This record gives sequence, C-alpha cells and structure tokens, in this order.
Amino acid sequence: MAGRAKSSPAAAYRAERDAKRPRSTPRTATRHPENEDFRPASRQLGGPQDPYWLFGHHTVAAALANPRRHIQRLVHLSGETPVDESLAGRDAERVLPPWEPIDRPVLERLLPEGAVHQGIAARVAPLPEIDLYEICDLAGSQDHARVLILDQVTDPHNVGAILRSAAAFGALAVILTERHAAPETGTLAKAASGALELVPLVRVGNLARAMEQLKEAGFWLAGLAAEGRSDLAGAKLSGKVGLVLGAEGPGLRRLTRDHCDLLVRLPTSGPISHLNVSNAAAVALYELVRAGPPQATAAD
Repeated sequence: MAGRAKSSPAAAYRAERDAKRPRSTPRTATRHPENEDFRPASRQLGGPQDPYWLFGHHTVAAALANPRRHIQRLVHLSGETPVDESLAGRDAERVLPPWEPIDRPVLERLLPEGAVHQGIAARVAPLPEIDLYEICDLAGSQDHARVLILDQVTDPHNVGAILRSAAAFGALAVILTERHAAPETGTLAKAASGALELVPLVRVGNLARAMEQLKEAGFWLAGLAAEGRSDLAGAKLSGKVGLVLGAEGPGLRRLTRDHCDLLVRLPTSGPISHLNVSNAAAVALYELVRAGPPQATAAD
C-alpha cells in the first residue's frame, strides 16, 4: 500500500495549531518538543500535576540523562553507590539535587508497595507534554514514521512495555487518551525501563479527532483486531503508519474502528489466539520495521 498523500499543506497544520493556543502564549519559529511553547499550561512544571517517584537503576539513569526531566530529589540506600552522576553531564547548566542516603524502611515507605527499587529513587515532576501537532510536524520529514495509538489501555505495565518496544523499534510516539488511560507514574516508568524519557506519551482529549489529524498528516491507520481481513504482513503497509491497539478484552471501540483505514490481524494459530496488548505491539512494530528503516524519536 502506498503512503497516504497529505490532504493539506504543513502550513495549515501550523495555522490550526496556533489558533488553538492561548493568546497569551508567545509564538516562535522554533518548533521543537523541548520548547516551552509546546507545554500545555496544565502540564508545565509547577502546574497541578503532582510529582512522583521513579525507581530502579535503568529508570533513574534515563531520567538523569534527560535534560527535559526536572528532578526534585535523589535518594539511595545508605552504604550503596548511587547512579553515576556523569550520566547527567550532557547539559552543563543543569543543576541536580544532591544524593541523600536513607535507610531501607524509609525508602520503601516512599514508593509503591512491592516496588523493585534496586536501592535508588528520584522524585520528579511529570514530563512536559508534546502535542499531536508537534508529532505531525516531526513526522513530515520521515518517510517511514511510526506511531502507536492506544484505545483505553489502562494498565501501566502494558503502557510501559509498549513504550519500551516503541523505543526499540524507532516509533515516533505513543498516543493515548487523557481519560481511561494509564497515567504517568513510577510503575509505568519502571515497566518502560528508561523509554519514558525517550518516546513521547501524547495525550489527546478526543481519540477519533486525533486519528483524523494523523490521516491529514499522511498516516495510514491500521487497527489490530482478530477479525481483520488480512494479516499485518499481507496488508503491505508502507509510508507513515499508525498502529491502533485496544485494551485486552474489549479491544477497539466501535468509533475507533470506524476511524481506522483498515483492520489487520496477527497470524496467531496456537491454542491461545490473543496476545497481551504489549506483546502484540512489539510483534506488529517488528513487522512494520521490515518494510522501512526505523526513525529517530522525538526526544533525540
């Protein structure tokens, strides 16, 4: 299948995006996800979103290496060596809090019950959001851009694992709804094993509208469903592709299905015919990568 042609020029996306910004927001010619202008007011540092704890070596190390991540506090078990602070040396102007040694009972009271913390944790503010228009702009220069669209996937372990696969296979973003979706938490970040710092989680208020925006930006949208007429390989998707996945059990909602260009299935044939949504995402991304080179993520 050939790539979808854009139905309107990039200038139209920028005009619509700018029209939806608050009038008090300064505009700039530099359109980059790290730019302050693209942080919705509710998600700017110091906004109503609560800070939370990251834990585990890979997760904390990735946060230290991410200049977009605002770190409020760093703790480690007394008598153990924390993560090497040289990981944060990519930005010479970045100021980090000092490491605090604490006892195990104190650390475990700070974290979710049963958290596998490996003796290290970081108190952080939520990452500044990247909006969907920015992802469309970034995809404009990529012939084989890939995004994942999650329809009411609420399990943070699944979303974290999907982020990890997205990072491994070069997906540009993971898109999910503002409601009925896993929030950004330490549990999600731990499952992502550092990928939360690399692949943007883009939250949208109206998933159907977001899917239409992606189509306007040149994406073909393929929904994964057991009743798909073709398997993913047989669909021969090329160009910009968005994979649409639903929660285990309910699957894709009717309105989400209606906004897909086609439904495809994975060629499972064993006694268990349905994969966990995160496993399905990994298999589907692998299949897509075979049709084109992986792309850099928005955080690169």
